[in-house]
Amino acid sequence: MSEKRMRRLFGTDGIRGTANIHPMTPEVALALGRAIAHVFREREGEHKRILIGKDTRLSGYMFEDALAAGISSMGVNVIQVGPVPTPALAFLTRDMRCNAGVMITASHNAYQDNGIKFFAADGFKLPDEEEARIEEMIETGEASRIAAPPDEIGQAHRIEDARGRYVVYLKNTFPRDLTLEGLRVVIDCAHGAGYRVGPTVLEELGAEVFEIGTEPNGRNINEECGSLFPERAAAKVKELRADVGIALDGDADRVVVIDECGEIFDGDMLMWLCARDMKMRGTLAHDTVVGTVMSNLGFERALDSIGVDLLRTQVGDRYVVEEMRKGGFNLGGEQSGHILFLDDSTTGDGMMSALQILALMVRSGRRLSELNEGFERLPQVLVNIRVAEKRPFEELPSVQEAIEEVEGELGDAGRVLIRYSGTELKARVMVEGREEPRVHEIANHLASKLKNALAGAG
Repeated sequence: MSEKRMRRLFGTDGIRGTANIHPMTPEVALALGRAIAHVFREREGEHKRILIGKDTRLSGYMFEDALAAGISSMGVNVIQVGPVPTPALAFLTRDMRCNAGVMITASHNAYQDNGIKFFAADGFKLPDEEEARIEEMIETGEASRIAAPPDEIGQAHRIEDARGRYVVYLKNTFPRDLTLEGLRVVIDCAHGAGYRVGPTVLEELGAEVFEIGTEPNGRNINEECGSLFPERAAAKVKELRADVGIALDGDADRVVVIDECGEIFDGDMLMWLCARDMKMRGTLAHDTVVGTVMSNLGFERALDSIGVDLLRTQVGDRYVVEEMRKGGFNLGGEQSGHILFLDDSTTGDGMMSALQILALMVRSGRRLSELNEGFERLPQVLVNIRVAEKRPFEELPSVQEAIEEVEGELGDAGRVLIRYSGTELKARVMVEGREEPRVHEIANHLASKLKNALAGAG
């Protein structure tokens, strides 16, 4: 199957779009349920069952039922766990020995959007070839022609203790000799999937917790809160004189952390703190961190200063994980706050990442602001452009010429990156350099060149 055909449904992180508009329709969800059940039902073991979780979006109920209907029609049982973080779904899939897991979420997007992503029995996201197989079955209608006979239809049931299992799992990743007693923590759960898990874990580890973004109504997920809008949590940290703030996104697989002064630490900064700590304790595998092309050049230089390499991949935590597994690395992630600790998890986990930072603070006896040293971020500007189609950049000579000119000006003191979003019809222009005003000028100049080229002007 060609890449073009394979990506009609699947982007870099499952399928995503506006609810009730193709491809995010109940009909497609039903077909997806049939296809994934067929792909996994012939694997080892007699217990054929697939786990379904979701975030707090209004449309989650619709897709949950459609997926369950498709899966059960193929003779596979369904376990529904309700609203749980994406990393919880990954953990529960392997912990409960399910054949696969399905997570219904559009992550940090607004509530009108939704998405579906799949996990294999080992808790890792499906590789491209298996997504391609599922997509092919939907396009050809293959799965609908081999449904189970009436006496072999699967069953669906809910379990109520899934969240508790995940809470115990998270607490076990926090050092047993440490406690959060005495720490005042603000947590913003973005009215999303972590709205119960996050505060519970912190409280059970001893912290004094101040929670916001924990009243989901189906429509307020990510609405001016959470990791996309950490200013809200930062303001609350200063208002309450808290020690630290934690801001999750809608499915709680990414996090940003706020120090006691209200300064926001993104994924690059959090990985820097963890990498430096793990390097000092001798637990950083191969003295290497896996990031993406979006990781700040200042992050790479900071790592280099302590003898740690940065290995870059394309954007998407699935590609970070693939590189980590291939090279035997145990720390990686994205600037957006997806951070992966492969010794303990199979996917990005916002709460696990936050707990590692809190452990670092407690172990060192220092405030988070005091740990913010050795990393000088270069000004980085990102401009997003809506596009009608994703034409290859090599077919746009005027854009290539403009990039070469800019790279000549920046030299070793900056970077240019132009790429298409893997989940939206957008192009992203990223520029880094020493002087922020000039970086803004360059980014806007390249964005204008790209717009004109895509419109057919060169």
